[in-house]
Amino acid sequence: MTYDFLIIGGGITGAAIARELTKYEAKTILLEKENDAGNHATSANSAIIHSGHDPMPGSLKALLNVEGNKLYDVLEEELDIPLFKNGAFMVAHNDEEEKVLEKYLGRAKENGVPGVKILDAKTARQLEPNLVDSVSKVLSLPTTKVTYPWEVAIAMIENAMDNGLVFAKKKEVNIIYREDNVFTVKTRDGSTYKSRYVINAAGAYAARVAALSEEAVPYRITPRKGEYFVLDRRVQGFLSRTLYPTPSEKGKGILMVPQYHGNILIGPNSVYQDSPDDVSTSKAGLSSVKAGAELLTKNIPYHKNIRTFAGVRASSTHGDFYIRESLQKENFIHVAGIDSPGLSAAPAIGRYVVEAIIMKKESLKPNEAFNPIRKHVKLFDDMSESEKEEAFKMDNRYGNLVCKCERITEGDIVRHIQRNVPGDTIKGVKKRSRAGAGLCQGGYCEHQVMKLIARELGKDVTEVDYFSNHSNILKEETKVKK
Repeated sequence: MTYDFLIIGGGITGAAIARELTKYEAKTILLEKENDAGNHATSANSAIIHSGHDPMPGSLKALLNVEGNKLYDVLEEELDIPLFKNGAFMVAHNDEEEKVLEKYLGRAKENGVPGVKILDAKTARQLEPNLVDSVSKVLSLPTTKVTYPWEVAIAMIENAMDNGLVFAKKKEVNIIYREDNVFTVKTRDGSTYKSRYVINAAGAYAARVAALSEEAVPYRITPRKGEYFVLDRRVQGFLSRTLYPTPSEKGKGILMVPQYHGNILIGPNSVYQDSPDDVSTSKAGLSSVKAGAELLTKNIPYHKNIRTFAGVRASSTHGDFYIRESLQKENFIHVAGIDSPGLSAAPAIGRYVVEAIIMKKESLKPNEAFNPIRKHVKLFDDMSESEKEEAFKMDNRYGNLVCKCERITEGDIVRHIQRNVPGDTIKGVKKRSRAGAGLCQGGYCEHQVMKLIARELGKDVTEVDYFSNHSNILKEETKVKK
């Protein structure tokens, strides 16, 4: 079988492109090297849908950020995704930084961002009482939102699968060549795929994938690590809006980000590194995050910190998103350098790849059967009393509480294991159901989740991965008679 489109990379960008392609009559496959969708940058970022105030006017980042921000409101209705419309403040402390606010006010207006304005300190503190005393003015960015990034990626893929997409995970591409106008793509497990087009959406690995096909890759990926604190959702109410400092040459700086479920993220710093895989945290890195956060709010409740983590951003030497057809191999499309505001722009990137690149070469017919609607799996704790009664009648496993912190039941977990993009790892279940996302970070429920995955998939518990491929928690039974 020859596909029309083969997408490499199952993060938020690849997912958005895949869903957009299923709106047309085309055979499309999405390959992901990990054992789940969205395991890299999509799972480790600030979760912000930026307003579009930051990118340089005229850039792809500016165009697609503003459009993508608007499209998230559409996706909220179509895909039933979580969206927290909380707005943001960029804060200034002195005359010099107030001039920076004026600069970004002008940039936001030029980029077409609605509702932006500068507020005085008194007005800002009435809205955010925990701002540091030194704040003199803020730039209000009301269209800023926060989402649950991996749920968006999974929702896009699930909806695309309902509309004909083939999704294959654990497929790390290692060979690409083109003969007779058809690409042959091979993966490390010995699988072979043929496709008329290849779309490289491999994130921090995009240059490596491109090098499999091209003699001279037109960009270099320079991974940037960012470290974060996660405050428990019992801090809900400490902060309403996302807070930015005035930006520097390294980016938007250390942020305070209230999350959809009530947690607060603090970070990230920005550390260039050679490895796209190094997501370790360090004492020095986290100390720099704390120092940056002290310029935003006072009395930060670090005693309610429940974890730290790091993510890697796929910055490139190109400076802007690099989204274009290869100059060397026809029908090979680069979607690279998708760092911030990549999450914000993702829905618009999907549309841009299809409409601005592919449809200039192909006459794609609309898929008349395309159904844009996908409903999320409602958790038992979020159901009304009548819904709970009905759910329990259908499956009494809803009566077994597995995760006490987040009030997640066995019935919830089983449903997420059985999704068409299944949560079949410990962290895969956590991403979908929040089992293990609470105060104890899985200390109480993780072993139960592992057993449920093994039971539902007919595996031994030693075969269950924690997160990435071959990240088994258990190796062998020790208390057995030899």
